[in-house]
Amino acid sequence: MLTYPHIDPIALELGPLKVHWYGVMYLCAFATAWWLARHRAGRRGSGWSREQVSDLIFYGALGVVLGGRLGYVLFYALDRFLADPFYLVRVWEGGMSFHGGLIGVTVALWLYGRRIGRSLLEVGDFVAPLVPLGLGFGRIGNFINGELWGRPSDLPWAIRLEPGGLAYHPSQLYEAALEGVVLFLVVWLYSSRPRPTGSVAGLFLAGYGVFRFLVEFVRSPDAHIGYLAWGWLTMGQLLSLPMVIAGAGLMAWARRRGSPPPMESTRP
Repeated sequence: MLTYPHIDPIALELGPLKVHWYGVMYLCAFATAWWLARHRAGRRGSGWSREQVSDLIFYGALGVVLGGRLGYVLFYALDRFLADPFYLVRVWEGGMSFHGGLIGVTVALWLYGRRIGRSLLEVGDFVAPLVPLGLGFGRIGNFINGELWGRPSDLPWAIRLEPGGLAYHPSQLYEAALEGVVLFLVVWLYSSRPRPTGSVAGLFLAGYGVFRFLVEFVRSPDAHIGYLAWGWLTMGQLLSLPMVIAGAGLMAWARRRGSPPPMESTRP
């Protein structure tokens, strides 16, 4: 078995300024999304300008941060918020939700789409391949922070937090690999050819939902929530099921709807 290296969550200290690794991972996520978006926009026939990309990433970043925090408070810490409403703005205490971030990004993309005269599905198809690597960076940040561990395990790659203590599934790294690397490759390659509007976004939703649902089987549930039903259903699984259904339904609807818009391949 492996031993957790106990990485200092603070990456850099400059006097009173402390830069945390989790914040660095967010910066990496946004920078990667921006680079990939510019790459896609730079392809002839993409229909997107590089100027639009900068505004798009700005809207998306706001949606991630605001939606992620609000979603965490509503889905995972509602009791604490009701007892202390100012907990919502104390982001330095931790607490972000992917599903809340997804809702926030959806609203942000809808608003931006209205501004430039594009539908939410058109914007979603462009954005979907940009997201997975950012999710992977976020899970690496969770690992560095020593949070969101999996259930106890005796597998060779399980990680002991303390010498002689229990070993746990590194569920953060499972998610970084599946929701980050694998999902990126699947969605990016699928989007490398023209697809019916909505199908790329649908693949992302379904793919993330499936991967997250599966990893939850080896991830410890939130201590203050526990299992919701049947001794195994977690909040993460409950929130992921609608994503799988919506994503699969969106892909089926897009396929029935007709031909993809004319544009050239975005293969790198």
